[in-house]
Formats: sequence, structure tokens, C-alpha cells
Amino acid sequence: MSKSRFSGIVLFGLVVALSLMMLPALSEARDIKVGIVDTYSGPPAVYGNDALNGFKLALEGINKQGVLGGKIEFTTRDEKFKVDVALAMAKELVMRENVDLLVGTINSGASLAISDGVAKAEKVPFIVWTAKDEKITGELGHRYVFSTAENTAMAGKAGGVGLAKKPYKKYWIAGDDYSYGHAIADAAWRNLKALKPDVEKIGESWWKIGEPDLVPYLTSISAAKPDAVIFCTGGASMTNCLKALKATGFAAKIPSWIHTAIDHAVLKPLGAEAPEGVMGTIQYLFYYPETPENKAFVQAFEKAYGTPPGFPAFNAYVTAQLIAEAYKKAGTIDKEKFIDAIEGLKVKGPTGSMVEMRACDHQAVYPMYFGTTKKLPQYDFVVATDIITLTGNEVMPTCDEILKSRKK
Repeated sequence: MSKSRFSGIVLFGLVVALSLMMLPALSEARDIKVGIVDTYSGPPAVYGNDALNGFKLALEGINKQGVLGGKIEFTTRDEKFKVDVALAMAKELVMRENVDLLVGTINSGASLAISDGVAKAEKVPFIVWTAKDEKITGELGHRYVFSTAENTAMAGKAGGVGLAKKPYKKYWIAGDDYSYGHAIADAAWRNLKALKPDVEKIGESWWKIGEPDLVPYLTSISAAKPDAVIFCTGGASMTNCLKALKATGFAAKIPSWIHTAIDHAVLKPLGAEAPEGVMGTIQYLFYYPETPENKAFVQAFEKAYGTPPGFPAFNAYVTAQLIAEAYKKAGTIDKEKFIDAIEGLKVKGPTGSMVEMRACDHQAVYPMYFGTTKKLPQYDFVVATDIITLTGNEVMPTCDEILKSRKK
């Protein structure tokens, strides 16, 4: 056998061997499966649909490039704002659909149930993108749960900082009688009291989730003559609360603060029924800040869905970016390696500012905005005005505070 022929055979053998070595890696390339449990019926669906649209918009760009040789696909489940339904659906997605990770939900109670009963129990990553109970990544946080939503600790601190600048001293607290309502109330009052010790809480009112008639409550609160009211309403009652504040003239008489009350996803559908003069906090506004990145995000979202994005769309868009970048960093579709990769990961959000998934508590860090609703001529619905920007570090509890809460 000639030397050149022998060399050719050896070279061919090496090529075949290398090809065979690469086959297992290639065979592992597959789509990443995301299971979404959220509310897509009833009043809270405005948040669920906005989040889903933000997620889909992000995936359009991500899937053009691909992730680990595949794409990110998703399956949705409507939990109808019910904890037991959400828990059952999350289990079904993990046990039967074999999803790689879970995301959702607007319902704080559902998020806590999925976090403990599925994510922690089955060791499956779960990213909460709308529910805001600070216990999710605080006292009840663990390795398998994350949040891209602003939690009640962040929202409450932002509200407390804003309200502390106001002259009000006598407060009334009212809201939905469930985990989110009480969590936002506790956080807002705790932070306000710390910044302005002379404030006084003169009373509280709590109603069942989705209460259709809030007028009796507002009448009772008005009779007590507080300087201001902290309303703690979530997706189930936000619309009814804002309508009632406008219809009864309450908003014009008594200053009120409601977290997410300045979100256009709530205000635009209300149109003329939305009240002016209501203070609110939020982490995303489609018209602020006026950065090139935010304008491009809004333009793409409006083109796809016919309406500007709200804060759930912002959260979900960031969630998709974090998922894609974490898998790229991990280099594999492995749950534990995904978690290691996403801890401390930073991505550029739709507004151009960086969003960090803080490693100590798995909570996303970003700026918050405090403003007051007002009708401006360039919009056919009320928007936020007199906006104050608070940095992520200003509204975040410290890592030491989080770790201490977990030891209780």
C-alpha cells in the first residue's frame, strides 16, 4: 500500500470518527419547552394577554437566531385566577408535557403554590412574571423560583418614597382580601412609616377578590375623612376600583395611591371612565423614558398587537431574554445548569437599561416610576405625569434582609 493511500485512509477514518463523536451532541439539539400558567379569562386576563404578547414578541427575534440549535416553544394554560387550578395545570405541564421550565402567573397565591408544590418539589425552574408577593423570592424563596415582576417589597418601597414627599398624615388602607392585597399594604405602610414616622393609619377596609360593588366601601372611607388612601387592589379588582373612584368623585376629593394604577393596560380600556389625580407606581411606561430602545419596542409591539405594551409585556419580554441567554451560557438544556447560569445574569431591557437577575434572591432588578394620572391632549386615555424615577437599588430590599427573612 502506498504511503499516500495509507494517509488518505487514516484521514478518512479520522473524519468518520469525529463525525460519530459529534452525533450525540447534534442529537441533543431540540426545542426548549416552556409551560405558561396564567389568567386568560375574566378581568385579570388584560395582564395575562399583555404578558403573553410580550413573550411572543421577544421569541420572534430569539428564535430567528435559535438557542442551542433549537427554538424556544411554549404551551399555555388558563388557570382562571384560581390557585387549585393553577397548581394542577403546572403539575400537568411538568409531568405530562415534560416542559423544561415554567413561567406565569398574575395570581400571587397561585405563584406561591406552584413555587412550593411544583418548582421546589420537582426541581423545575419557575419564573414568576406578574405576581408581586414579596414572599415569592423573599421569605419563601428557594433555588428553583425566580421573578421578573416587581414584587410588593419593591412596589411598596417605591410608593412609600413617593408618598413620603407628600403632606398627607392620616391614611386609610383598603384592598383585595388575599395575599397580594395584604402584601402590598404591609410593604407600602412599612416603608412610608419608616420614612415619615408621624403618619397615622386611621382604618382599614378589605373586600373579597373581584368584588363588583365598591361604592359602600368608598362611602365609608370618605366618611372617615383620611388625608389619603392606600388602595391595594390587584388584577381582579383594579378596573372596578378605578371606575368607582371616578364615578363617585372619590379621586377628586381624596388623594389615592394604587400600585399599577398608571399602567396603560388598565387605563386605556377604561377610557373616559378612568380617574385623574390617582397616584401610582410601575416599572414600565410605553411613553417613558423616551429612549430609542423603548420607542423601537413600542413600535414593534403596536405593529404586532395594535396597542402599546404594558408592564406585563415588559416583564415577559425580559423573561424571554433571560431564558435565552441563560441557556446559551449554560450550553445545555439542563435544569441545574440553567439555574447556575441565570443567577446574576444581566440583559438589556426594552427601554435600554440593564436588568439583572439578582443571585441572592432570584429577583429582577430595574428602575421604578412614581406618577399621577392625568388626561393629556396627545392621548385618548389618561397617562402618568410628574414622573419620578427610582433606581432598582433604591427600591430593593438588601440581600441580608432577604436571607434573614428566610431563616424565620
